[in-house]
Amino acid sequence: MQPSKKFEDLIELVSILRKECPWDKKQTHHSIKDNLIEEAYEAIEALDNNDFDEFKKELGDLLLHVVFHSNIASETNTFDVGDVIYTLMEKLIRRHPHVFGEQTVTNEGEVAENWENIKLKEGKKSTLDGLPAHLPSLIRAQRMQEKAANVGFDWPEWKLAWEKLDEELAEFKETLQNNDINASSEEFGDVLFSIVNVARYFNLVAEDSLRQTNKKFEKRFKYIESELKKSDKSVKEATLDEMDLLWEKAKSVN
Repeated sequence: MQPSKKFEDLIELVSILRKECPWDKKQTHHSIKDNLIEEAYEAIEALDNNDFDEFKKELGDLLLHVVFHSNIASETNTFDVGDVIYTLMEKLIRRHPHVFGEQTVTNEGEVAENWENIKLKEGKKSTLDGLPAHLPSLIRAQRMQEKAANVGFDWPEWKLAWEKLDEELAEFKETLQNNDINASSEEFGDVLFSIVNVARYFNLVAEDSLRQTNKKFEKRFKYIESELKKSDKSVKEATLDEMDLLWEKAKSVN
C-alpha cells in the first residue's frame, strides 16, 4: 500500500493495521485515550514553535486517533467514521443559522451568543455544560468566563474586573498574614480566576501566556546551570548573588 491524500485510503490503512498488527489489535478506546491528549498537546507545541511541518504531522496523528477510535467502534456496531462526519456536519449546520438559515448577525459576539442559546435549546441544562472537567484549570477558567460573557454575565468594562482583582489580592494577603492555609488556597484560586478575567478583556489567553513564561524560565534557568557548570559548580554550590547575576545575563541571551 502506498501513501495518498484520499481519506478513504486512510480508513482502509487503519482497518488493515487493526486486523494485522499485534499492537493495533490489542488496543481499546480506553487504552489509547491518554495518547489522544498527548497528541493534542504535541500539536499545540508545534504551533507555538511556528513549526508548521511538525504541526502538519501532529494534525495527522490527531486524525489517526479519530479514524482509529471510529474503527474500534465500528467493530461493535456502535458507530463508524461516517457517523462521526455526519454528526459533526449536522451540528455545524444547525449552530450556524446565520450561514445556512435565515438568521442574520452583525458581529462575532452575536454569533457566540447564538451558539450558546442553540446549545441550551439542544438540551444543555447550563451554559457551562460541555466543558470537560479535566481541562487544564487556566483554560477551563477562561472558557467558563467566555461562555458566561456570551449570555451577558460579565463586567461592563475591564476596570471593574481590575477592581475585583485588587479586592481578591487584598483578601489573599489577609489570609496569608493570618496563616490560614485553607483560606489562603481558596483566595489564591480567586486571584488566579480574577487575573484570567482581566486578561480576557485584552484578548490574552491565560494558558498561552503562562506556557510562554514557563518556557522562558526554563531556558534562563538552564542557562544558569550551564554557566555554573563551566566553573565546575552546581546550582546548589552557587550563591544567590551569583545566580542572580547569571539570570540577568540570561535575559539578554533568552
